[in-house]
Amino acid sequence: MTGNMTGRTLSNRYLVGERVGIGGMAEVYQGQDRVLGRTVAIKIMLPQYAEDENFRTRFRQEAAAAANLQSPYIVNVYDWGQDTDTSFIVMEFVRGSDLKTAIQQRGAINQRKVAEIGSQVCQALAVAHGLDIIHRDIKPQNIMVQPDGNVKVMDFGIARAKNSVMAKTSAVLGTAHYISPEQAQGKELTSASDIYSLGIVLYEAATGKLPFDGPDAVSVALKQVQDQAVPPREINPAIDPALESIIMKAIAKDPRDRFATARDMRSALNDFLAGRAVSLGGFSTADTMLINDKIPDIPPVPFNGEQTAVMKPSGDQVRQNNFQSSGVIGQPIGTNSSQGGKSRRGVFIALGAIVAIAIIAALSYFLLGNTVGEGAEVPDCAGLTLNEATAAVEDAGFKVGNIEYAFNDAVPADTVISQSPRAKTKQPKDTPINLTVSKGIEQVEVPDLTNMTANEARAALQRAGFKYEAGTAEHSDTVKENRVMRQTPEAGTKADKGSTVIYILSAGQETIAVPDVKNMYEGEATAALNNAGFEVTVDYASDKDVPQGCVISQSPAAGEKAKPDSTVNIKVSTGVQYYYAIAYVNDPSGGYVTPESTQVPEGDSVTFSIAANSGYHISSVVDSNGNSYGASSSVTISNVKGDLSLSVAFDKDPTPTPTPSSSSAASKTSG
Repeated sequence: MTGNMTGRTLSNRYLVGERVGIGGMAEVYQGQDRVLGRTVAIKIMLPQYAEDENFRTRFRQEAAAAANLQSPYIVNVYDWGQDTDTSFIVMEFVRGSDLKTAIQQRGAINQRKVAEIGSQVCQALAVAHGLDIIHRDIKPQNIMVQPDGNVKVMDFGIARAKNSVMAKTSAVLGTAHYISPEQAQGKELTSASDIYSLGIVLYEAATGKLPFDGPDAVSVALKQVQDQAVPPREINPAIDPALESIIMKAIAKDPRDRFATARDMRSALNDFLAGRAVSLGGFSTADTMLINDKIPDIPPVPFNGEQTAVMKPSGDQVRQNNFQSSGVIGQPIGTNSSQGGKSRRGVFIALGAIVAIAIIAALSYFLLGNTVGEGAEVPDCAGLTLNEATAAVEDAGFKVGNIEYAFNDAVPADTVISQSPRAKTKQPKDTPINLTVSKGIEQVEVPDLTNMTANEARAALQRAGFKYEAGTAEHSDTVKENRVMRQTPEAGTKADKGSTVIYILSAGQETIAVPDVKNMYEGEATAALNNAGFEVTVDYASDKDVPQGCVISQSPAAGEKAKPDSTVNIKVSTGVQYYYAIAYVNDPSGGYVTPESTQVPEGDSVTFSIAANSGYHISSVVDSNGNSYGASSSVTISNVKGDLSLSVAFDKDPTPTPTPSSSSAASKTSG
């Protein structure tokens, strides 16, 4: 079947044109929707997978998953169907080329363009993740760059809903160069896996090179788990440190060290593009090598026929992976054998130092802490409540001395933090035992951050003794952009000193780009605008250049920013409007008037021919709009906008006065 689909019509509706691409599961053709008269892309499952129920289910799943995703940065899915033995998906036809082709042709891409692409993909992922859908195969081949520079994410062929049965049982899929460490290990995935893959894409786009490569998928997948990426600026020194930090945070080995959400990553990229300080929760460029050392201790999943075979490491590789990611003392990840030897010698030296310190501590205890001689052993009061400590001290023959109270975030309130003299030492009876008791974590009032800038909010929180964290910016109709609109905990409440206060900055009034609906049919245009969040009003007008039922123009124009729920007006063509051209004469015997056509398309012109009969002449010519044309034999009326008539008046020529003859004149003279 492959290669023979061109010219075929699926479901009596979709005409298959030329093939424009082929992937792992399907071919993609340019096609024509004969019902709506629009160009579409048709994805057709390859015949070798048509008999596999898992692949058919996954194919249907792509259509179901993507059809629910509404974003200007996600390829729209219009329809899905089965025609005899052919499964197909009908999608939006996107003009342009994929990001992989652009990288291969140009090498490293301008870093601002890289950040713009990353921000748009983040927005697409935020929409998917908001519906608990994980893409699972983010790579430059699945990111289409349109002629206007904007991107669209496509191919949700292996996307899975997080709570689906298939998400827990089916194969480890993805492209080795872009999969996350947890995906390579067969671990259950979260949205953090898509963030990692996007980080790899941005790394490649900014440097022109992949961070991990190898002769086969297995070796590349192992590097995703075990190796550290070379910081992008070592490859391309022109990269801004802030962008490098964003990329390196996205490709952290431990999912917990990545951006918490795609919205957080988009916010960081937008801050970079706007020239604002990029907040990464304390992470900086200097930490890029450290963040990759945090490899989760995840045992490899045994190959059971459900993982993709090419992703299964060999036995030796599995053992090596276990050793290097288990957390025991051994060769540091990403080092060579000689470095491992130095590391082991360092470990032995460190162990020797620990033993020496332990011996010195023991000698100090016996030589210094136990020189009192005869007496009772002081009880250990640390961790006891004040009442329990008092009873223990008195039962041992001592008395409670001074009691001091101090705030402590590790010891519960009314519990002993420390004592003097030290526990286990010998002291004379009735020696006072001084206790320091915890007051618990100090509670302080949370300052009001409303309308502060990020820097002002951080300074206020630090002065009050709090840590800070920037939440994802949100749109607001009342708070200016880049000012704090709300916070958690709320202002005026009490919170533990040293705890974290989250502040949310305003992103200003929310506006979204108005989609281009010109030349769409009215219903299709209305649906596209509604899906984008707009109300629609419709006006109708004739237009000879736009087919009946299609949009002539729109306001606001395509690409303009407008608030959600605002109204977009579309003008829909009623096709070509014809008007009647009629002639009237005052006296039919005086002559005739003939229009070249009795039906005139709106905006066109019509010519009337006028002729007077013998003995008559044209006295006046007036059209139905009141325009006078004089005594003309031909009248042309331009830009016809309605039914038209031309009235012509013919008058008789005047009767000539008789002239006397010469014979009559002579007789009168002789008489």
